[in-house]
Amino acid sequence: MDEKIIGFEKQIKTEYNNVTGVIVLKNGRMVYEGYFNGYTSQDTVHVMSVTKSIISALIGIAIDKGYIKDVDQKVLEFFPEYTVKRGEKTIQEVTLRHMLTMTAPYKYRSEPYTKVYKSDDWTKAALDLLGGRSGITGEFKYSTVGAQILSGILVRATGRSVLDFAAENLLVPMDIAVPQSKEIRDKEEHISFIKSKYSSGWIVDKTGVNTAGWGLCLTPRDMAKVGELYLNGGIYHGRQILASNWIEESTKEKSRWGELPYGYLWWIIPTKSGLCYAAIGDGGNMIFVHPVKKMVVALTALFSLRPNNKLELVTEHIIPMFE
Repeated sequence: MDEKIIGFEKQIKTEYNNVTGVIVLKNGRMVYEGYFNGYTSQDTVHVMSVTKSIISALIGIAIDKGYIKDVDQKVLEFFPEYTVKRGEKTIQEVTLRHMLTMTAPYKYRSEPYTKVYKSDDWTKAALDLLGGRSGITGEFKYSTVGAQILSGILVRATGRSVLDFAAENLLVPMDIAVPQSKEIRDKEEHISFIKSKYSSGWIVDKTGVNTAGWGLCLTPRDMAKVGELYLNGGIYHGRQILASNWIEESTKEKSRWGELPYGYLWWIIPTKSGLCYAAIGDGGNMIFVHPVKKMVVALTALFSLRPNNKLELVTEHIIPMFE
């Protein structure tokens, strides 16, 4: 084995010891595949907020197929039965664009995870948090519970479950195993799922709506396929799965968190060797795409309270090693 690879794998085991899998693709060819912590290529991992970027792709497909008009459609158009509280005008102005760019306003300082996930209908609970007195300021406000509204929109727009829509239009066409829906009933089960070593499925609430902000389990190979799909302008094995213009728009700066640009539920990553983009989840789960170098890095990792910076691992170590 190459000395560089030996050194790299040693670094993973010592400095990044919550990593379970790494795949590197270059010019459509797999140049590295490695597994750690007892994992194999068949084991799925809860990819945390990478789920958001998968939802972004599904929104793009729903727009392309005519289920959703465009990103400027108002959120409440999908929930005509929702009762707006007296004096609350802001929520009526929120669009899909605000949801996708994390510029929607909310009525909380810190995310009320327990309140939302204890409710029977997570979409309704998230809608109840949307709005506020300040109006829509364009301020970036990252929200995992708020993202749930996008799952509710997909269900309302398509008339199908998120899982069924994803299976038909994204997962099966890309040879990705369709996960089973999995319900969690209380805070303990929620924590257990997040901390579990071998997670599987896609979390749903009691109404059967899959999560949008977290809760999806994938393998590194699944994630690498998604990265390759984006790198290739939405084409997988000669079939157009996702519109190229959606990918282009999703990976352009639409908002910004500090110095880090954000697209449609994808992070934009400036590097010395060109502008890249990534789906990033807690613990260091990541789909990293480097368009200039035609590279994709897929990384899965277990939940960790203090994970080392995986973005630095990818940009400073993995990309230079395989470019």
